[in-house]
Amino acid sequence: GERVLAHDIDRDVLSFAVISGAVDEALTDETMAECDVILLAVRPAAAVEWLKNHAAKIDKHTVVIDCCGVKREVCETAFALAREHGFAFLGGHPMAGSQYSGFAHSRAGLFHGATMLLCPRENEDIAKVESARDFILSLGFGKVHFTSPEEHDRMIAFTSQLAHIVSNAYVKSPSAPMCRPFAAGSYRDLTRVARLNPTMWTELFLENSDNLSTELDKLIASLTEYSEALRSGDGERLKSLLEEGVRAKLTSEK
Repeated sequence: GERVLAHDIDRDVLSFAVISGAVDEALTDETMAECDVILLAVRPAAAVEWLKNHAAKIDKHTVVIDCCGVKREVCETAFALAREHGFAFLGGHPMAGSQYSGFAHSRAGLFHGATMLLCPRENEDIAKVESARDFILSLGFGKVHFTSPEEHDRMIAFTSQLAHIVSNAYVKSPSAPMCRPFAAGSYRDLTRVARLNPTMWTELFLENSDNLSTELDKLIASLTEYSEALRSGDGERLKSLLEEGVRAKLTSEK
């Protein structure tokens, strides 16, 4: 029920989006001021560059929301530009996705029931924040959760970025090429995101390196405890470690 304008640096992708009916027409500098909401669904550096180049063309009634996987560096620049030019900016991150990328892999129900994280700047117009929340819920999201850029990056290091590193490292085992007859649900679950986009995830990891390296060090220390229990044949210690993990999982699900 909305008029959708879009831009992509690949003209073939944009044409495909228009032909498929997902997009009504191309976004231009002239039509930008007509937009009620602008979604920046690109990598962090590209989002910042686009906003710097187009901030003066964005109307004051417009709400801009980025969809990047890290928030601190994007929000720092974007908040300043929004304040200077008078539009509203909210850092955003949809908690849904797959190991595939690009418009060809999009699907209409991807965000249905998912959580959208939003990072509004301090003293943002509450009416615009509520308008953004209502718009997001109208897309099929099940919940909008408000957080700060700092808290977002700290938690995403654990819930998303660490999982991608673990999955990517796990399949480097020499056993991986021979595992197909022996692999079932556990293997599929753990390796699903190993097929990541290296260029994109390198940028995300480096922009959140402080939080991610901390989480990675914690995991290495924990794995070392399991390894030492196995090497020493300490069944009681191994059982205790496994029980701790079960309790942690149950606590996280409450």
